[in-house]
Amino acid sequence: MKIDHIALFSCNLETMRQFFLDHFEAESNEAVDAKTIELRDAGYKVTSGPRTTGDGYYESCILGPESIQIEITI
Repeated sequence: MKIDHIALFSCNLETMRQFFLDHFEAESNEAVDAKTIELRDAGYKVTSGPRTTGDGYYESCILGPESIQIEITI
């Protein structure tokens, strides 16, 4: 997965930066599944998925640092 651009407000920019550097490289359904388990086991709340959405994406949603909702999607 390549993130071209992201915009968000953060109380601790370095913590947020490190979170994204540490956790994102999903390129398959199995990678989304594994990333969801990894983040859940690291203490982040999974709010939905992994699942195939109505528009055909495979995704899961977690609450990341500062409770921002993050979609892990391919």
